[in-house]
Amino acid sequence: MVKNRNIILCLIFTFITCGIYGIYWYVCLANDTNTVSGVQDTSGGLVLLLTIITCGIYGLYWAFKCGEKIDTAKRNRGMAASNGGILYLLLYLLGGIIAFALIQHEINRLA
Repeated sequence: MVKNRNIILCLIFTFITCGIYGIYWYVCLANDTNTVSGVQDTSGGLVLLLTIITCGIYGLYWAFKCGEKIDTAKRNRGMAASNGGILYLLLYLLGGIIAFALIQHEINRLA
């Protein structure tokens, strides 16, 4: 079951806790994209661990794959899918929290 999260509150909590809530949000996004798309490959905890071990490089890969999973979920529901992987990858490079907000918006729409 995917939980609808208020994006504004997630952003506020991330800033108030100096990024600690952002780490939790990152793990939840990874788990929620797996649930929404029906593709169970990498859990949220493993995504976080691999991102830390690779000094953030795996996070770039995850952002791209997240877009592909959301596109798959949209196609399965008969919705128009765009190439979200490139968008999320670029936004993750500019600032991960912007990509998190857009991914959460799409998850809320699909839930």
